[in-house]
Amino acid sequence: MQVASPLPPHIPFHFFPKSSSSPSHLPSVVVKTRAVPVPHQAPRTTPGLPDNLHDQKLSQIADALTMRSSTKRRSPHAHSQRSPKRARSSDSSDATPPPSSSRTRESSIASSVSSSRSSTRNRSSPPTSVPPSTRSRSRSSSVLPFTEEPIPRECHIDEDAVLDETFLSSEKVVLGLMKSYVQYFKNPDDPHDRSFDPHPTNYPVGELEFPNSGATERYILLAPRDKDHYSPILDLERTLYTIIEHYLTPEQRSLFGTLPNDIAFSEMETTPATNHLRMLRRAVALCDGPLFVRTLDTINTLLRMLKYPPLPPDAFAPPNPNALRAAVAGWKETGLPRSVALRIVEETYQRTVGPRTHELNHYQAFSDTVYGELMPSLVSRLLSLSRARPGTLLLDLGSGVGNVVLHAALQSGCSAFGVEVMEKPSEMACEQRAQMMMRARMWGVRMGDVELEHANMLESARVNELMARADVVLVNNKVFGEKLNEAIRPKFLDLKEGALVISLEPFVVGAAGGGGRTVTERNLDDISAILDVSAYDYHSMDVSWASGIGKFYVHRVDRAGYADVRARFEASRTRSTRR
Repeated sequence: MQVASPLPPHIPFHFFPKSSSSPSHLPSVVVKTRAVPVPHQAPRTTPGLPDNLHDQKLSQIADALTMRSSTKRRSPHAHSQRSPKRARSSDSSDATPPPSSSRTRESSIASSVSSSRSSTRNRSSPPTSVPPSTRSRSRSSSVLPFTEEPIPRECHIDEDAVLDETFLSSEKVVLGLMKSYVQYFKNPDDPHDRSFDPHPTNYPVGELEFPNSGATERYILLAPRDKDHYSPILDLERTLYTIIEHYLTPEQRSLFGTLPNDIAFSEMETTPATNHLRMLRRAVALCDGPLFVRTLDTINTLLRMLKYPPLPPDAFAPPNPNALRAAVAGWKETGLPRSVALRIVEETYQRTVGPRTHELNHYQAFSDTVYGELMPSLVSRLLSLSRARPGTLLLDLGSGVGNVVLHAALQSGCSAFGVEVMEKPSEMACEQRAQMMMRARMWGVRMGDVELEHANMLESARVNELMARADVVLVNNKVFGEKLNEAIRPKFLDLKEGALVISLEPFVVGAAGGGGRTVTERNLDDISAILDVSAYDYHSMDVSWASGIGKFYVHRVDRAGYADVRARFEASRTRSTRR
Protein backbone atom coordinates (compact mmCIF):
# COMPACT_ATOMS: atom_id res chain seq x y z
CA MET A 1 0.00 0.00 0.00
CA GLN A 2 1.37 3.43 -0.89
CA VAL A 3 1.11 6.62 1.07
CA ALA A 4 -0.54 8.59 -1.67
CA SER A 5 -1.81 8.05 -5.18
CA PRO A 6 -0.23 10.08 -8.01
CA LEU A 7 -1.70 13.53 -8.40
CA PRO A 8 -4.23 13.82 -11.23
CA PRO A 9 -3.41 16.41 -13.88
CA HIS A 10 -4.37 19.84 -12.62
CA ILE A 11 -7.05 21.44 -14.73
CA PRO A 12 -7.39 25.18 -14.07
CA PHE A 13 -10.92 26.22 -13.34
CA HIS A 14 -12.59 29.57 -12.82
CA PHE A 15 -15.57 30.02 -10.57
CA PHE A 16 -15.56 33.80 -10.02
CA PRO A 17 -18.21 35.68 -12.06
CA LYS A 18 -17.07 38.21 -14.61
CA SER A 19 -18.47 41.31 -12.98
CA SER A 20 -17.38 44.88 -12.85
CA SER A 21 -15.69 46.46 -9.90
CA SER A 22 -18.01 47.47 -7.10
CA PRO A 23 -17.47 48.99 -3.66
CA SER A 24 -16.49 46.54 -0.99
CA HIS A 25 -19.19 45.47 1.43
CA LEU A 26 -16.60 44.83 4.09
CA PRO A 27 -17.13 47.06 7.12
CA SER A 28 -14.26 49.03 8.56
CA VAL A 29 -12.27 47.37 11.30
CA VAL A 30 -14.27 47.93 14.48
CA VAL A 31 -12.24 48.66 17.58
CA LYS A 32 -13.54 46.79 20.60
CA THR A 33 -12.20 45.67 23.93
CA ARG A 34 -11.55 41.98 23.90
CA ALA A 35 -12.15 39.72 26.85
CA VAL A 36 -12.16 36.01 26.11
CA PRO A 37 -12.34 33.96 29.31
CA VAL A 38 -10.85 30.51 28.98
CA PRO A 39 -11.95 28.39 31.93
CA HIS A 40 -9.59 25.78 33.24
CA GLN A 41 -11.53 23.19 35.16
CA ALA A 42 -10.39 20.03 36.78
CA PRO A 43 -11.75 16.77 35.34
CA ARG A 44 -14.03 14.62 37.39
CA THR A 45 -12.25 11.99 39.39
CA THR A 46 -13.18 8.33 39.29
CA PRO A 47 -12.23 5.86 42.04
CA GLY A 48 -9.48 3.53 41.03
CA LEU A 49 -7.86 5.85 38.48
CA PRO A 50 -5.43 8.55 39.69
CA ASP A 51 -6.09 11.88 37.96
CA ASN A 52 -2.55 12.21 36.67
CA LEU A 53 -2.13 8.64 35.41
CA HIS A 54 -3.18 9.40 31.84
CA ASP A 55 -1.26 12.68 31.87
CA GLN A 56 1.97 10.95 32.85
CA LYS A 57 1.73 8.54 29.95
CA LEU A 58 0.45 10.92 27.26
CA SER A 59 1.60 14.39 28.33
CA GLN A 60 4.41 14.71 25.83
CA ILE A 61 2.13 13.35 23.13
CA ALA A 62 -0.02 16.39 23.84
CA ASP A 63 3.07 18.55 23.44
CA ALA A 64 3.00 17.49 19.82
CA LEU A 65 -0.30 19.26 19.22
CA THR A 66 0.49 22.05 21.68
CA MET A 67 3.73 23.26 20.10
CA ARG A 68 2.74 22.71 16.40
CA SER A 69 6.24 21.52 15.66
CA SER A 70 7.10 25.13 14.97
CA THR A 71 10.66 24.56 16.06
CA LYS A 72 10.93 22.10 13.21
CA ARG A 73 9.54 24.55 10.67
CA ARG A 74 11.78 26.01 8.07
CA SER A 75 13.01 29.46 8.96
CA PRO A 76 13.32 31.90 6.07
CA HIS A 77 16.96 32.38 7.03
CA ALA A 78 17.83 28.82 8.00
CA HIS A 79 19.95 26.29 6.12
CA SER A 80 19.39 23.21 8.25
CA GLN A 81 17.68 20.15 6.76
CA ARG A 82 14.09 19.60 7.78
CA SER A 83 12.80 16.17 8.72
CA PRO A 84 10.73 14.62 5.94
CA LYS A 85 8.35 12.96 8.31
CA ARG A 86 7.38 15.83 10.55
CA ALA A 87 3.75 16.76 10.73
CA ARG A 88 2.22 19.76 12.36
CA SER A 89 -0.76 20.67 14.43
CA SER A 90 -2.50 23.90 15.13
CA ASP A 91 -1.65 23.91 18.78
CA SER A 92 0.91 21.18 19.18
CA SER A 93 3.30 18.82 17.48
CA ASP A 94 2.19 15.21 17.40
CA ALA A 95 4.45 13.12 19.55
CA THR A 96 4.36 10.13 21.84
CA PRO A 97 6.80 10.68 24.70
CA PRO A 98 8.74 8.35 26.94
CA PRO A 99 6.54 7.39 29.89
CA SER A 100 8.89 9.08 32.34
CA SER A 101 7.92 12.61 31.35
CA SER A 102 5.31 14.38 33.48
CA ARG A 103 3.53 17.51 32.37
CA THR A 104 0.03 18.84 32.72
CA ARG A 105 -2.05 17.83 29.74
CA GLU A 106 -4.13 20.52 28.13
CA SER A 107 -7.66 20.67 29.41
CA SER A 108 -9.37 20.56 26.04
CA ILE A 109 -8.93 20.92 22.33
CA ALA A 110 -10.92 24.11 22.30
CA SER A 111 -8.92 25.78 25.03
CA SER A 112 -5.63 24.67 23.53
CA VAL A 113 -6.38 26.70 20.43
CA SER A 114 -8.05 29.58 22.25
CA SER A 115 -7.89 33.02 20.75
CA SER A 116 -6.03 34.62 23.65
CA ARG A 117 -3.12 35.55 21.38
CA SER A 118 -4.93 38.43 19.78
CA SER A 119 -3.94 41.06 22.33
CA THR A 120 -2.18 44.05 20.80
CA ARG A 121 -0.31 47.08 22.01
CA ASN A 122 -2.06 50.43 21.96
CA ARG A 123 -0.32 53.05 19.89
CA SER A 124 -1.36 56.37 18.46
CA SER A 125 0.10 58.71 15.91
CA PRO A 126 2.36 61.39 17.43
CA PRO A 127 0.82 64.85 17.81
CA THR A 128 1.73 67.58 15.37
CA SER A 129 2.30 71.28 15.88
CA VAL A 130 1.34 72.19 12.32
CA PRO A 131 -1.72 74.50 12.17
CA PRO A 132 -4.90 72.67 11.17
CA SER A 133 -5.16 74.52 7.89
CA THR A 134 -1.79 73.36 6.59
CA ARG A 135 -0.86 70.22 8.51
CA SER A 136 -0.51 66.91 6.70
CA ARG A 137 -2.87 64.04 7.38
CA SER A 138 -1.71 60.82 8.99
CA ARG A 139 -2.64 57.86 6.83
CA SER A 140 -2.39 55.47 9.76
CA SER A 141 -4.76 54.39 12.50
CA SER A 142 -3.87 53.68 16.10
CA VAL A 143 -2.94 50.11 16.93
CA LEU A 144 -5.84 48.80 18.96
CA PRO A 145 -7.12 45.34 19.85
CA PHE A 146 -10.06 43.85 18.01
CA THR A 147 -12.69 41.32 18.96
CA GLU A 148 -12.78 37.93 17.27
CA GLU A 149 -16.39 37.33 16.38
CA PRO A 150 -18.15 34.28 14.94
CA ILE A 151 -18.85 34.20 11.21
CA PRO A 152 -22.53 33.34 10.74
CA ARG A 153 -23.04 31.17 7.66
CA GLU A 154 -24.71 28.04 6.38
CA CYS A 155 -22.35 25.16 7.19
CA HIS A 156 -24.25 21.93 6.63
CA ILE A 157 -24.39 19.73 3.54
CA ASP A 158 -26.93 17.11 2.53
CA GLU A 159 -24.58 14.80 0.65
CA ASP A 160 -22.95 11.70 2.13
CA ALA A 161 -19.17 11.38 2.27
CA VAL A 162 -17.46 9.98 -0.81
CA LEU A 163 -13.98 8.55 -0.22
CA ASP A 164 -12.22 7.11 -3.26
CA GLU A 165 -8.78 5.60 -3.77
CA THR A 166 -7.18 9.07 -3.71
CA PHE A 167 -8.23 9.64 -0.09
CA LEU A 168 -5.11 10.01 2.05
CA SER A 169 -5.87 8.42 5.41
CA SER A 170 -3.82 8.30 8.59
CA GLU A 171 -3.25 4.60 7.91
CA LYS A 172 -1.68 5.31 4.51
CA VAL A 173 0.64 7.97 5.93
CA VAL A 174 2.01 5.82 8.76
CA LEU A 175 2.21 2.73 6.55
CA GLY A 176 4.56 4.58 4.22
CA LEU A 177 6.75 5.56 7.18
CA MET A 178 6.49 2.31 9.17
CA LYS A 179 10.20 2.21 10.00
CA SER A 180 9.79 5.49 11.88
CA TYR A 181 7.20 4.03 14.26
CA VAL A 182 7.47 1.75 17.28
CA GLN A 183 5.18 -0.24 19.55
CA TYR A 184 3.04 1.74 21.98
CA PHE A 185 0.35 -0.64 23.25
CA LYS A 186 0.82 -4.08 24.82
CA ASN A 187 -1.38 -6.84 26.16
CA PRO A 188 -1.01 -6.81 29.98
CA ASP A 189 -2.59 -10.27 30.23
CA ASP A 190 -0.27 -11.88 27.68
CA PRO A 191 3.39 -10.76 27.55
CA HIS A 192 3.89 -12.90 24.44
CA ASP A 193 1.13 -11.18 22.44
CA ARG A 194 2.83 -9.52 19.43
CA SER A 195 -0.33 -8.16 17.82
CA PHE A 196 0.56 -4.60 18.83
CA ASP A 197 4.06 -4.69 17.33
CA PRO A 198 4.98 -2.84 14.12
CA HIS A 199 4.61 -5.03 11.05
CA PRO A 200 4.56 -4.27 7.31
CA THR A 201 1.13 -5.84 6.85
CA ASN A 202 -0.20 -7.19 10.16
CA TYR A 203 -0.09 -3.96 12.16
CA PRO A 204 -2.47 -2.87 14.98
CA VAL A 205 -5.22 -0.62 13.69
CA GLY A 206 -8.23 1.25 15.04
CA GLU A 207 -11.15 2.77 13.14
CA LEU A 208 -13.13 5.92 13.99
CA GLU A 209 -16.57 6.97 12.80
CA PHE A 210 -16.74 10.54 11.44
CA PRO A 211 -19.92 12.67 11.54
CA ASN A 212 -21.11 12.24 7.95
CA SER A 213 -22.72 9.07 6.67
CA GLY A 214 -20.23 6.76 4.99
CA ALA A 215 -17.23 8.45 6.63
CA THR A 216 -14.69 6.47 8.66
CA GLU A 217 -10.90 6.56 9.00
CA ARG A 218 -8.36 3.93 10.06
CA TYR A 219 -5.40 4.70 12.33
CA ILE A 220 -2.32 2.52 12.87
CA LEU A 221 -1.89 2.23 16.65
CA LEU A 222 1.85 2.90 16.88
CA ALA A 223 4.01 5.69 18.30
CA PRO A 224 6.58 7.79 16.40
CA ARG A 225 10.25 7.33 17.23
CA ASP A 226 10.72 11.08 17.02
CA LYS A 227 8.54 13.05 19.43
CA ASP A 228 8.06 15.78 16.81
CA HIS A 229 6.55 13.43 14.24
CA TYR A 230 2.91 12.62 13.63
CA SER A 231 1.20 10.58 16.37
CA PRO A 232 -1.83 8.67 15.04
CA ILE A 233 -3.04 7.72 18.54
CA LEU A 234 -3.20 11.33 19.69
CA ASP A 235 -4.71 12.38 16.37
CA LEU A 236 -7.50 9.84 16.84
CA GLU A 237 -8.16 11.04 20.39
CA ARG A 238 -8.34 14.71 19.43
CA THR A 239 -10.65 14.04 16.51
CA LEU A 240 -12.94 11.95 18.72
CA TYR A 241 -13.10 14.64 21.41
CA THR A 242 -13.90 17.33 18.83
CA ILE A 243 -16.78 15.24 17.48
CA ILE A 244 -18.18 14.55 20.95
CA GLU A 245 -17.89 18.20 22.02
CA HIS A 246 -19.45 19.88 18.99
CA TYR A 247 -21.72 17.36 17.26
CA LEU A 248 -23.65 15.90 20.21
CA THR A 249 -26.29 17.26 22.53
CA PRO A 250 -25.62 17.07 26.29
CA GLU A 251 -27.94 14.06 26.49
CA GLN A 252 -26.08 12.30 23.68
CA ARG A 253 -22.70 13.16 25.22
CA SER A 254 -23.76 11.51 28.46
CA LEU A 255 -23.72 8.15 26.65
CA PHE A 256 -19.98 8.46 26.07
CA GLY A 257 -18.70 9.85 29.35
CA THR A 258 -16.59 12.87 30.18
CA LEU A 259 -14.25 14.84 27.97
CA PRO A 260 -10.82 15.76 29.41
CA ASN A 261 -12.07 19.25 30.32
CA ASP A 262 -15.45 18.19 31.74
CA ILE A 263 -16.27 19.00 35.34
CA ALA A 264 -18.24 16.53 37.43
CA PHE A 265 -21.76 15.88 36.17
CA SER A 266 -24.44 17.94 37.86
CA GLU A 267 -27.21 16.29 39.80
CA MET A 268 -29.54 16.86 36.86
CA GLU A 269 -27.37 14.79 34.53
CA THR A 270 -27.11 11.03 34.37
CA THR A 271 -23.68 9.56 34.87
CA PRO A 272 -23.10 6.76 32.34
CA ALA A 273 -22.73 3.26 33.73
CA THR A 274 -19.34 3.14 32.00
CA ASN A 275 -17.37 6.30 31.31
CA HIS A 276 -16.12 5.24 27.89
CA LEU A 277 -14.04 8.34 27.18
CA ARG A 278 -12.30 8.08 30.52
CA MET A 279 -11.75 4.37 29.91
CA LEU A 280 -10.13 5.22 26.57
CA ARG A 281 -7.76 7.64 28.29
CA ARG A 282 -7.00 5.00 30.91
CA ALA A 283 -6.11 2.51 28.16
CA VAL A 284 -3.69 5.02 26.62
CA ALA A 285 -2.16 5.81 30.00
CA LEU A 286 -1.60 2.14 30.79
CA CYS A 287 -0.59 1.20 27.23
CA ASP A 288 -3.37 -1.39 27.44
CA GLY A 289 -4.01 -2.35 23.82
CA PRO A 290 -6.95 -4.75 24.28
CA LEU A 291 -8.75 -2.24 26.53
CA PHE A 292 -8.20 0.54 23.98
CA VAL A 293 -9.54 -1.55 21.09
CA ARG A 294 -12.61 -2.73 23.07
CA THR A 295 -13.45 0.77 24.25
CA LEU A 296 -13.01 2.28 20.80
CA ASP A 297 -15.33 -0.39 19.37
CA THR A 298 -17.97 0.53 21.95
CA ILE A 299 -17.64 4.23 21.17
CA ASN A 300 -17.97 3.55 17.44
CA THR A 301 -21.09 1.47 18.09
CA LEU A 302 -22.68 4.41 19.90
CA LEU A 303 -21.70 6.80 17.10
CA ARG A 304 -23.19 4.47 14.49
CA MET A 305 -26.46 4.39 16.45
CA LEU A 306 -26.63 8.18 16.11
CA LYS A 307 -25.53 8.21 12.47
CA TYR A 308 -27.76 5.36 11.30
CA PRO A 309 -30.86 5.33 13.56
CA PRO A 310 -33.48 2.56 13.18
CA LEU A 311 -36.13 3.01 10.53
CA PRO A 312 -39.48 4.35 11.81
CA PRO A 313 -42.30 1.81 12.31
CA ASP A 314 -44.36 3.52 9.64
CA ALA A 315 -43.02 2.37 6.28
CA PHE A 316 -44.25 5.59 4.65
CA ALA A 317 -42.60 7.89 7.18
CA PRO A 318 -39.31 9.56 6.21
CA PRO A 319 -36.20 7.90 7.66
CA ASN A 320 -34.68 9.33 10.79
CA PRO A 321 -31.76 11.66 9.99
CA ASN A 322 -28.11 11.28 10.86
CA ALA A 323 -28.03 13.09 14.22
CA LEU A 324 -24.39 14.14 13.84
CA ARG A 325 -24.86 15.66 10.39
CA ALA A 326 -28.10 17.31 11.51
CA ALA A 327 -26.20 19.07 14.30
CA VAL A 328 -24.29 21.12 11.71
CA ALA A 329 -27.54 22.80 10.61
CA GLY A 330 -27.70 24.38 14.07
CA TRP A 331 -24.47 26.31 13.51
CA LYS A 332 -26.01 28.84 11.12
CA GLU A 333 -25.97 31.71 13.62
CA THR A 334 -22.52 31.04 15.05
CA GLY A 335 -20.75 29.57 12.04
CA LEU A 336 -18.28 26.72 11.95
CA PRO A 337 -16.75 26.17 15.43
CA ARG A 338 -13.13 27.26 15.43
CA SER A 339 -11.86 23.99 16.88
CA VAL A 340 -13.67 21.99 14.18
CA ALA A 341 -12.07 24.13 11.48
CA LEU A 342 -8.63 23.74 13.05
CA ARG A 343 -9.07 19.97 13.30
CA ILE A 344 -9.90 19.68 9.60
CA VAL A 345 -7.00 21.98 8.67
CA GLU A 346 -4.56 19.96 10.75
CA GLU A 347 -5.77 16.57 9.60
CA THR A 348 -5.28 17.69 6.01
CA TYR A 349 -1.83 19.17 6.61
CA GLN A 350 -0.55 16.21 8.64
CA ARG A 351 -1.38 13.75 5.90
CA THR A 352 -0.57 15.84 2.83
CA VAL A 353 2.27 18.24 3.59
CA GLY A 354 3.72 16.84 6.82
CA PRO A 355 5.47 13.80 5.28
CA ARG A 356 6.84 15.96 2.44
CA THR A 357 8.18 19.03 4.24
CA HIS A 358 11.73 18.16 3.19
CA GLU A 359 10.70 18.95 -0.39
CA LEU A 360 10.09 22.56 0.62
CA ASN A 361 13.80 23.08 1.36
CA HIS A 362 14.75 23.55 -2.27
CA TYR A 363 14.96 27.30 -2.56
CA GLN A 364 17.65 29.94 -2.61
CA ALA A 365 18.33 31.23 0.89
CA PHE A 366 17.64 34.94 1.54
CA SER A 367 15.71 35.21 -1.72
CA ASP A 368 12.13 36.29 -2.46
CA THR A 369 11.14 32.60 -2.68
CA VAL A 370 12.13 31.62 0.89
CA TYR A 371 9.30 29.47 2.25
CA GLY A 372 7.48 30.36 5.46
CA GLU A 373 3.99 29.70 6.83
CA LEU A 374 1.40 31.57 8.84
CA MET A 375 0.10 29.29 11.60
CA PRO A 376 -3.66 28.58 11.82
CA SER A 377 -3.84 30.61 15.04
CA LEU A 378 -2.81 33.74 13.14
CA VAL A 379 -4.93 32.89 10.09
CA SER A 380 -8.01 32.69 12.34
CA ARG A 381 -7.27 36.17 13.67
CA LEU A 382 -6.79 37.57 10.18
CA LEU A 383 -10.11 36.12 9.03
CA SER A 384 -11.90 37.66 12.00
CA LEU A 385 -10.20 41.01 11.59
CA SER A 386 -10.95 41.17 7.85
CA ARG A 387 -14.59 40.15 8.40
CA ALA A 388 -14.27 37.41 5.77
CA ARG A 389 -17.54 35.59 5.12
CA PRO A 390 -19.52 34.06 2.24
CA GLY A 391 -19.40 36.51 -0.65
CA THR A 392 -15.93 37.76 0.29
CA LEU A 393 -13.10 37.29 -2.22
CA LEU A 394 -9.66 36.72 -0.68
CA LEU A 395 -6.44 36.72 -2.71
CA ASP A 396 -3.17 35.26 -1.39
CA LEU A 397 -0.17 36.49 -3.38
CA GLY A 398 2.45 33.83 -2.74
CA SER A 399 0.12 31.17 -1.36
CA GLY A 400 2.73 28.43 -0.77
CA VAL A 401 1.08 25.08 0.00
CA GLY A 402 -2.33 26.74 0.17
CA ASN A 403 -2.77 26.85 3.93
CA VAL A 404 -4.32 30.32 4.12
CA VAL A 405 -6.74 30.07 1.18
CA LEU A 406 -7.94 26.63 2.29
CA HIS A 407 -8.34 27.68 5.92
CA ALA A 408 -10.17 30.85 4.86
CA ALA A 409 -12.60 29.01 2.57
CA LEU A 410 -13.29 26.43 5.28
CA GLN A 411 -13.72 28.67 8.31
CA SER A 412 -15.45 31.66 6.72
CA GLY A 413 -17.03 30.18 3.59
CA CYS A 414 -15.42 32.88 1.44
CA SER A 415 -14.08 32.38 -2.07
CA ALA A 416 -10.29 32.29 -2.15
CA PHE A 417 -7.62 32.47 -4.84
CA GLY A 418 -3.94 31.67 -4.36
CA VAL A 419 -1.02 32.12 -6.72
CA GLU A 420 2.39 30.51 -6.13
CA VAL A 421 5.50 30.65 -8.31
CA MET A 422 7.37 27.67 -6.80
CA GLU A 423 6.53 24.28 -8.28
CA LYS A 424 6.60 22.01 -5.20
CA PRO A 425 4.48 24.20 -2.91
CA SER A 426 2.03 24.77 -5.75
CA GLU A 427 1.76 21.02 -6.31
CA MET A 428 1.15 20.38 -2.60
CA ALA A 429 -1.49 23.11 -2.54
CA CYS A 430 -3.47 21.32 -5.25
CA GLU A 431 -3.24 18.06 -3.31
CA GLN A 432 -4.27 19.79 -0.08
CA ARG A 433 -7.31 21.26 -1.81
CA ALA A 434 -8.45 17.83 -3.02
CA GLN A 435 -7.90 16.25 0.41
CA MET A 436 -9.57 19.07 2.35
CA MET A 437 -12.65 18.93 0.15
CA MET A 438 -13.02 15.23 1.03
CA ARG A 439 -12.31 15.84 4.72
CA ALA A 440 -14.79 18.71 4.99
CA ARG A 441 -17.39 16.36 3.57
CA MET A 442 -16.43 13.68 6.13
CA TRP A 443 -17.19 16.23 8.85
CA GLY A 444 -20.47 17.19 7.14
CA VAL A 445 -19.49 20.82 6.52
CA ARG A 446 -19.28 22.97 3.42
CA MET A 447 -16.40 25.20 2.42
CA GLY A 448 -16.04 28.07 -0.03
CA ASP A 449 -14.53 27.76 -3.49
CA VAL A 450 -10.75 27.70 -3.81
CA GLU A 451 -8.85 28.45 -7.01
CA LEU A 452 -5.10 27.89 -7.26
CA GLU A 453 -2.63 29.00 -9.91
CA HIS A 454 1.02 28.11 -10.46
CA ALA A 455 2.36 31.39 -11.81
CA ASN A 456 4.34 34.54 -11.09
CA MET A 457 2.04 36.94 -9.23
CA LEU A 458 3.45 39.89 -11.19
CA GLU A 459 2.73 38.28 -14.56
CA SER A 460 -0.56 36.50 -13.84
CA ALA A 461 -3.49 37.72 -15.91
CA ARG A 462 -5.81 36.04 -13.41
CA VAL A 463 -4.37 38.11 -10.56
CA ASN A 464 -4.94 41.29 -12.56
CA GLU A 465 -8.50 40.20 -13.31
CA LEU A 466 -9.42 39.39 -9.71
CA MET A 467 -7.62 42.30 -8.03
CA ALA A 468 -10.41 44.74 -8.87
CA ARG A 469 -12.99 42.49 -7.18
CA ALA A 470 -10.91 41.43 -4.16
CA ASP A 471 -12.07 42.31 -0.66
CA VAL A 472 -8.93 41.05 1.10
CA VAL A 473 -5.40 40.66 -0.30
CA LEU A 474 -2.82 38.79 1.77
CA VAL A 475 0.89 39.16 1.03
CA ASN A 476 3.38 37.29 3.22
CA ASN A 477 6.21 39.63 2.25
CA LYS A 478 8.39 39.10 5.31
CA VAL A 479 11.42 38.24 3.18
CA PHE A 480 10.48 40.05 -0.03
CA GLY A 481 13.13 42.40 -1.32
CA GLU A 482 12.46 46.09 -1.90
CA LYS A 483 12.30 45.56 -5.65
CA LEU A 484 9.51 42.96 -5.39
CA ASN A 485 7.52 45.00 -2.88
CA GLU A 486 7.74 48.02 -5.18
CA ALA A 487 6.54 45.89 -8.09
CA ILE A 488 3.50 44.69 -6.12
CA ARG A 489 2.34 48.12 -4.93
CA PRO A 490 0.91 49.35 -8.28
CA LYS A 491 -1.53 46.42 -8.26
CA PHE A 492 -3.26 47.95 -5.24
CA LEU A 493 -4.45 50.86 -7.41
CA ASP A 494 -7.05 48.47 -8.87
CA LEU A 495 -8.52 47.61 -5.47
CA LYS A 496 -11.97 48.91 -4.65
CA GLU A 497 -12.73 51.31 -1.85
CA GLY A 498 -12.54 49.67 1.57
CA ALA A 499 -10.54 46.64 0.42
CA LEU A 500 -7.88 45.38 2.83
CA VAL A 501 -4.24 44.50 2.19
CA ILE A 502 -2.69 42.39 4.97
CA SER A 503 1.07 41.97 4.99
CA LEU A 504 3.99 41.09 7.26
CA GLU A 505 5.90 44.20 6.19
CA PRO A 506 4.17 47.53 5.48
CA PHE A 507 3.67 48.78 1.95
CA VAL A 508 3.47 52.31 3.33
CA VAL A 509 7.03 53.54 3.78
CA GLY A 510 7.66 54.70 7.33
CA ALA A 511 4.85 52.67 8.95
CA ALA A 512 7.07 49.80 10.13
CA GLY A 513 7.26 51.16 13.66
CA GLY A 514 3.50 51.12 14.06
CA GLY A 515 3.16 54.88 14.39
CA GLY A 516 2.05 55.30 10.83
CA ARG A 517 3.13 57.43 7.93
CA THR A 518 2.29 61.09 7.43
CA VAL A 519 1.32 62.43 4.03
CA THR A 520 3.35 65.47 3.02
CA GLU A 521 3.79 67.41 -0.21
CA ARG A 522 6.78 65.24 -1.05
CA ASN A 523 4.86 61.95 -0.96
CA LEU A 524 1.40 63.24 -1.84
CA ASP A 525 1.47 61.50 -5.23
CA ASP A 526 2.89 58.22 -3.94
CA ILE A 527 0.85 55.10 -4.73
CA SER A 528 0.58 54.13 -1.07
CA ALA A 529 -1.08 57.46 -0.18
CA ILE A 530 -4.48 55.80 -0.74
CA LEU A 531 -3.74 53.26 2.00
CA ASP A 532 -4.65 53.78 5.64
CA VAL A 533 -2.44 51.40 7.65
CA SER A 534 -2.69 49.89 11.13
CA ALA A 535 -0.14 47.67 12.87
CA TYR A 536 -1.01 44.64 14.98
CA ASP A 537 1.12 42.28 17.03
CA TYR A 538 1.36 38.60 16.24
CA HIS A 539 2.42 36.28 19.00
CA SER A 540 4.64 33.35 19.81
CA MET A 541 4.15 30.38 17.46
CA ASP A 542 1.98 32.41 15.06
CA VAL A 543 4.53 32.07 12.23
CA SER A 544 6.85 29.27 11.18
CA TRP A 545 10.07 31.28 10.95
CA ALA A 546 10.19 32.72 14.49
CA SER A 547 9.10 31.78 18.00
CA GLY A 548 8.82 35.36 19.25
CA ILE A 549 6.41 38.21 18.63
CA GLY A 550 6.28 40.46 15.59
CA LYS A 551 3.96 42.72 13.63
CA PHE A 552 1.59 42.45 10.74
CA TYR A 553 -0.03 45.35 8.92
CA VAL A 554 -3.55 45.97 7.71
CA HIS A 555 -3.85 48.53 4.91
CA ARG A 556 -7.30 49.85 4.05
CA VAL A 557 -7.98 51.48 0.69
CA ASP A 558 -9.29 54.94 1.59
CA ARG A 559 -9.45 57.09 -1.51
CA ALA A 560 -12.00 59.39 0.14
CA GLY A 561 -9.59 60.16 2.94
CA TYR A 562 -6.78 60.69 0.47
CA ALA A 563 -8.97 63.07 -1.55
CA ASP A 564 -9.62 65.10 1.59
CA VAL A 565 -5.89 65.33 2.31
CA ARG A 566 -5.14 66.37 -1.26
CA ALA A 567 -7.89 68.99 -1.22
CA ARG A 568 -6.43 70.56 1.90
CA PHE A 569 -2.98 70.63 0.34
CA GLU A 570 -4.35 72.28 -2.78
CA ALA A 571 -6.20 74.84 -0.67
CA SER A 572 -3.02 75.53 1.28
CA ARG A 573 -1.08 76.09 -1.94
CA THR A 574 -3.76 78.48 -3.20
CA ARG A 575 -3.61 80.56 -0.03
CA SER A 576 0.18 80.66 -0.20
CA THR A 577 0.04 81.89 -3.80
CA ARG A 578 -2.42 84.68 -2.96
CA ARG A 579 -0.09 85.96 -0.27
